[in-house]
Amino acid sequence: MYIIYAHKEWYNIVAATQNAVTSKIFIDICSMAEKCLHVAYDACYAHNLPEEHRFPMLKYELIPGQLLHEGTLTNANFFSPGICKDEVVLLTHTPQYFDKLKLQQLSAKEQREIGFPQSPALTHRELQITQGTIDCAMYALKNGVALNVAGGTHHAFAERGEGFCLLNDFAIASNYLLREKILDRIMVVDLDVHQGNGTASIFKNEPRVFTFSMHGQHNYPFRKEESDLDVGLPDGIEDEAYLDLLTMHLHQIIAVHRPQLVCFQAGVDILHTDKYGKLNISLEGCKKRDELVLNYLKESGIPCVLAMGGGYSADIRIIVEAHCNSFRAAKLIYDL
Repeated sequence: MYIIYAHKEWYNIVAATQNAVTSKIFIDICSMAEKCLHVAYDACYAHNLPEEHRFPMLKYELIPGQLLHEGTLTNANFFSPGICKDEVVLLTHTPQYFDKLKLQQLSAKEQREIGFPQSPALTHRELQITQGTIDCAMYALKNGVALNVAGGTHHAFAERGEGFCLLNDFAIASNYLLREKILDRIMVVDLDVHQGNGTASIFKNEPRVFTFSMHGQHNYPFRKEESDLDVGLPDGIEDEAYLDLLTMHLHQIIAVHRPQLVCFQAGVDILHTDKYGKLNISLEGCKKRDELVLNYLKESGIPCVLAMGGGYSADIRIIVEAHCNSFRAAKLIYDL
C-alpha cells in the first residue's frame, strides 16, 4: 500500500510493502479499555476499480496508513466490522432493490447512475461499511464519538443507488437504533458539498430523524429532495461566511430538537481544490468545520458517529489530509 508521510504542511507519497491495518485480523484492544476512539476499517474498503476510474478509492488505504504513521491512531483503535444482516438492511431499502444488489442484477443504466460496476465484492464492501457505521453508533453512545473510514453514502435511496452510493449507511443505522428502541431522536448533519438527497427522501415521513443538509445550491443533485433543513450555499462561499452559517444553524437545530445521537457526514468536497465542489473553503476552514461540530456536540453531551463522505481534489494528498483532520479533531476534542 501507500503511506503518506507528514512533513509539516505537505507530504511525499512513498511505497510501503506492509501495514498491519490492512490485515483482515484485528485485535480490538479498545473493547477492553474503559475509553477508546473506535474506528471502523477493513481492507475491502479500498475496492478495486477499473483503471482511470474517477472515484479516489485509494484514499481508503491512505487515511488509516497516515493516521498510523503519525501516531494519531494505533492498531488498537481499528476494528473490522462484520456483514450487515439482510433484515437490518431491509429496514431501509426495498427488497426489490436489495435483491438486485445481492444477485448482481442491476441494469446497465442503474450501474451508470451508481457510478461503479456491480460485483459480489462491491456488495460485500457496502454491507461491511454499513455494519461499521452501526457499530460506530453503538461505540459513540458509550464513548461520545466513533468514526468510519468510509460511509456517509447519502445518495442511496430506499429503492435505488446513485452518486457512488449503494446502501445508505446512516439511514440503516438510524432505523436499526429506532427499531431496537435504543434511541428515539436522531439527527443527520450532512456537510458534504452535495445534498443528502437519499437520506432526505428516506426520512421524509419519519419525525424521529431530523435531516440537516448544508450543500452547494448549484451542485449535484440538480433535483433536490426536501430535508428537514436545507441550507443551499452560493458558489464561491469562503471560510468565514460558511462557518458563521454552520454555527447559527447547528446551534438552532440542536437547541430545538435535542437529538440523542448525531450522524455527521463530513465530506471534504467543500474544499476550493475539489474538482466538483464549486465552493472556496480552505483546508484550514474544512478542519475548523469539523472542530466546530465536534466541540459543540461534546459540549452539548450529544454522541456523534462520523463518516467520511466525498472528496475529489485532483491531488489525493489534499483529500487524505482533510479526512485525517476529522480523526485528529475527534481524538483531541474527546481526549480518547
